[in-house]
Order: sequence, then C-alpha cells, then structure tokens
Amino acid sequence: MNTSRKAFRRLFGVILSLLLLFTLSATPALAATSQIIYQGSTSNKVVALTFDDGSDGYNIQSILNTLSANNIKATFFLTGQGAENHPQAIKNIVSAGHDIGNHSYNHPDFTTVATTEMTNQLTRTETIITNLTGKSTKPFFRAPFGSYNSTVLQTVGNAGYTYTFQWTIDSLDWTGNSATDIYNRVINNIVPGAIVLMHTGYGANGTTAALPNIINQLRAMGYSFVTLSQLMNTTSTPGTGTGTSYTVKAGDTLYAIALRYGVTVQAIVNANGLTNANLIRVGQVLTIPGTGTPTTPTTPTTGTSYTVKAGDTLYAIALRYGVTVQTIINANGITNANLIRVGQVLTIPGTSTPTTTPTPPTTPTTGTTYTVKAGDTLYAIALRYGVTVQQIVTANNITNANLISIGQVLTIPGTGTPTTPTTPTTGTSYTVKAGDTLYAIALRYGVTITQLVNANGIANPNLIRVGQVLIIP
Repeated sequence: MNTSRKAFRRLFGVILSLLLLFTLSATPALAATSQIIYQGSTSNKVVALTFDDGSDGYNIQSILNTLSANNIKATFFLTGQGAENHPQAIKNIVSAGHDIGNHSYNHPDFTTVATTEMTNQLTRTETIITNLTGKSTKPFFRAPFGSYNSTVLQTVGNAGYTYTFQWTIDSLDWTGNSATDIYNRVINNIVPGAIVLMHTGYGANGTTAALPNIINQLRAMGYSFVTLSQLMNTTSTPGTGTGTSYTVKAGDTLYAIALRYGVTVQAIVNANGLTNANLIRVGQVLTIPGTGTPTTPTTPTTGTSYTVKAGDTLYAIALRYGVTVQTIINANGITNANLIRVGQVLTIPGTSTPTTTPTPPTTPTTGTTYTVKAGDTLYAIALRYGVTVQQIVTANNITNANLISIGQVLTIPGTGTPTTPTTPTTGTSYTVKAGDTLYAIALRYGVTITQLVNANGIANPNLIRVGQVLIIP
C-alpha cells in the first residue's frame, strides 16, 4: 500500500511539473512598460524640437525647409491616416534624416479604447509608415492628446514602443495662437533637455512663422538641437570619427565652426565626445566630420545694400527682401546669424540695382479692399476670400504677417468676392466643450480643419464658442 502511494505521488509530481512547464512556456512574457519621458536627463543646453502630424499635412514642407536651412534634425510623430493622406510629405521627413515616432492611426484617446484597438492603431500605422519609407516608428510613441494611463503604457510597451514621449513645453500652436505667442512660450520656458511640442497642420499656422525666430534665439542663448534618439542616447554614439582638425580660436563657438564647415553642431559634438556644446576652449583641437573643407561664402557681384537698424534680425530682413536667411549669411560671410549690429551694411543678393530701401511689391490691378476688424487675422481673412496669406502679404507690403491693426485697409488680390461655405446635408454633430479647438476636433474625427470650416461657415477658425454645435462632414 505504501509502495502504491509513493508511486502515485511520484507520478502526480511528474504530471504537475509537466503542466507547470507547459503553462510557463505557453504564456508569452510581457514586455516592459513603456517609459514616460517629459524631459531629457541632462544639464547640457540641448533641446529637442518635436512635431505632431495629423491628417491634413499642411506646413510640413515649410517646416522641413526651415529645419534644413538651419542644419537641424527634429522628431516627427506620425499618424497612419496622415501618411495615407500626404505620403510624399512623410517620405520627405524621413529622407531628410529626421526621427519619427508613432502617433496612432487616427488619433483616438487611448485611455478610452480597448487594448486590442490600441494595438491595432499602432500596428496599422507602423505598417503604413514602414511600407512607405522603409523606416520603423519604433521605439518612439506619443499618445494622442498626451492622454495615458498604466494600461496604455503596458500595451504600448508590449507593442515594442520603449519610450512614450510627452513634452516639457507645449507651444499651444494647436490652438491657433500667434507666432509671437508660440515664440514666447518656448523661449520663456526653455530648460536644458527640453522637449518642445509643436504641430504641423492647418490649425498651427503660427508655427511656420515662429520657428526661425525660436531657432535663432535658442542658439543665441547657447542651445543646440538634438533628436529624441540623441537625447535618449539610443543612437549616435560619440566617437573620434574621420575628417579634418580645427583648433579653436578666441571668439569661436561650435555654431560658427559648424556653419563654416557645413556640418551640424551635433555632428561635431558626436565626433569629439563633447558633453557640453557650450564649453570649448581656445587651443582645443576638434575633429570636423565629413570632407573637412571649410566653405567660403561667395559675395554676389550684384545686389542691393541694407544698413542694419535697431531691432532688426536677419529673419526680418530676409522676409522683407524675399530672400532666405542663409542667402544673406552666404553673401556677407556671417559666422553667427544671431549677431548683427546697428549700422552694419549688408549685401542683399538678387537685384542688379543697389538701393538702400527694398523695392515695394507690385499691388495687383484688380481686387477689393477689406478693413481689419477686432479679432481678425491674416489667416482668417485669406480663408474668407479664398486666397493665401502670402498673396495678401505681397499685395500690401506687409513685413510681419502677425501684425495687422484694427482699421487697416488691405487690398485683397483676385476676384475680391468672399467665399460662402456650403453646409452639407449629411454628417454628424458635435457640441463644443471648454478647451476645444478646431484642430483637436478635426483630429478626433479624422477630418481636416478646412472641412469643418466649410461645413459650418466659420469665418475665423480660431474663434469657436462653448456650446456651439458643429457639423462633422
């Protein structure tokens, strides 16, 4: 009897062990929870510019042009729906060498959907982006609306997204605020390792005007720009690299050296293993990656001259003359775009007749006039008349598109007939709540701001009121 019991116990133990082994082997190991990041852990003066892209794709190329002109790499969080709607813009982001991350397929609040839907949103977007560009969005994720909880972080981590990025500074450009407001929010809140949230899209038009000034001011404050990969040290390990050597002289900055050799500050930082881009010393020998040949700015033989006045910036001068900042830099051998002095005479390339004042643009022979009212913006006026902001700027010789005054009379080029939006007969409705913006509503429903504007006869997309009922086409 005892023998039988012992045999039974041994058999039971074997069966139990096999069952336990099968259970453990059949249960997939959970990935680590995605790490939430608000700011880089560094005391160095570096900042990461990030852009969330929605469904409409507006302003992407303008942002890319500004980043390229300043030798800056940024990070773009992409939606699958946006990639489907403007595939070439997404290709341009990746081909320019910027970081990318996953921002869901159609921007739902992840805290309100099932885990299966979260996974589907991530997988769908990853598939679209990789098929389009050959580059994965992993391991970076940004939650739609910045909304997350422990379930979201676990699900995202299981899907292969190691980092969930929030932000240190919200520019609030998505509210439709002015370029000046965007600039002030970024500059007044900057800290080492800051992650700045900005957006592409119709509802964030102020970003394109603010971005050059933000870049110039941050550089003047000693900041350099990094991608989130660089901020998290997931790529770009510093090393000696190959290239030429340069001995630091009195008055040198990494920005001036990088500009001279046609490389980025970050490239020099990485090539030399620098821990602080703002600390270089006279006599220090730096490795300059690449060809190692300094660029020599070429002064054009023709052009006009301009004498710098108090309050001038290269950006404002370039805007006034219809040229780029880089063109003026190259034409005058400027080593630091943030340092120009009152009385300095600049060559403005592009014209054959030198003059001390810019040639005013030609006012169109046809068009109508519009008197600026309280609350007006050039964007709203342009939208109403079916023209572009630039057309109004050109027609009226406006030097700052963000500064128009009540009572100012503007020439509107073209037919001069304001458009009357047509309200669709079908669609759903949405009641505006406190804190809502057209941009957020458009993202939520997977439509464009233009569609909302047209469907509801909205004259100013920056002015919607709580309780207002909108038709969602």
